[in-house]
Amino acid sequence: MDHQALRQHMECFTALTDEQFDKAFSAFKRKSLKKHQVLIREGDYVQNTYWVIKGLLVSKFIDDQGSEIIIQFAVENCWITDQNAFYNQEKSIFRVIALEDSDLYSLSWQMRENICRKIPEIGHFFLKKANDSFVKQQKRLLTYLTADARERFDVLIKEYPQLLQRVSKKTLAAYLGVSRETLSRLQK
Repeated sequence: MDHQALRQHMECFTALTDEQFDKAFSAFKRKSLKKHQVLIREGDYVQNTYWVIKGLLVSKFIDDQGSEIIIQFAVENCWITDQNAFYNQEKSIFRVIALEDSDLYSLSWQMRENICRKIPEIGHFFLKKANDSFVKQQKRLLTYLTADARERFDVLIKEYPQLLQRVSKKTLAAYLGVSRETLSRLQK
């Protein structure tokens, strides 16, 4: 049943026949994580990208002072990995952790390359998905650099309305680049 959600997600970007989807889907592996389990560690080579069936994950960077910088949240129907490390087959600079018990589909770099070569529609999907991701990251960067805390909070709530109930204030504050006290004021 979960594979139908993945198919619907893919078909938001490209049409697929049953045969094309089934062939592509055979490249995915299912993975489950418990709350607080680490999916990717800093310094690890990143072999897979992940699509969230159920749950919530966070990608974070820990700076030299030990402060957390939240890069991304991934809820149901989202992809997560260290993109630079995955696409360039390098070591990760991020840590990806499950904030809830989570079920994922993983896709290795090699399998992704194979299915994109064999099924042009899947290659088209990943191209459109990469473009969509780039645009979202660019907008987030611009918002982070130009907007005040209130505007960043409003954008977060618009994009991820369910996060207020699912994520700690500490984590939300780290994502917004504000203190917990400032976040509490923004929530009022």
